[in-house]
Amino acid sequence: MANKLEYHVRDDIENGRDFVLARIVATRGSSPRKEDSILIMNDKGQFLGTVGGGKIEAETEKKCREIFARKNTEGELFRFVLNTEEEGALDMACGGEADILVQYIRADMPGNVLDYFVNQDIAYLFGGGHVALALEPVLRHIGFDTVIIDDRSEYANPERFPKAMKTIAVEHFADVFDELEFDENSYIVIVSRGHMGDLEVLREALKQPSAYLGMIGSQKKESDPV
Repeated sequence: MANKLEYHVRDDIENGRDFVLARIVATRGSSPRKEDSILIMNDKGQFLGTVGGGKIEAETEKKCREIFARKNTEGELFRFVLNTEEEGALDMACGGEADILVQYIRADMPGNVLDYFVNQDIAYLFGGGHVALALEPVLRHIGFDTVIIDDRSEYANPERFPKAMKTIAVEHFADVFDELEFDENSYIVIVSRGHMGDLEVLREALKQPSAYLGMIGSQKKESDPV
């Protein structure tokens, strides 16, 4: 299933609009995003996607504008050092490095640019309450496909999450793991309505491959039996 970034790229190509694509081609050590993360800039100077946020994203956006002005279809490779010590580094605490290729894409000669979207990051939100309702559009905005899972049908449905890739209502959270496929592009976010649900998901999630596994903590939820 195509993600939001791919839809925008296809739309630009089909409508003859050139754009700039920035893609992480290599990382060393710790970096905020992994290889093949993508940021695009359209012909109006608007950005979609992410290569890590903060200073690395600000510098990449600057390079995108420069490449667009020069219409450099061969692209340029930029190496960003992500620490607070070396001269010329970006003063980020990650400690690693990231190589980012920034390329001007002509709509009439896009090459193999659509191949970059084969392995899409998917965010699985276990819980469809107020936290998921606020988080899901943010995840889509930065390029994730989203899947919402809840043990209440009124909290996991297309009406509540109309732009999610999928919504799943289950009787027990553990049951859904048989029908989902997780890999190194999977991000698992545990935000169910109670600690027992969190624990049920966590036990199964720890058995799965993933790029990220996180769970919310709340004193209010701890004292709430539901």
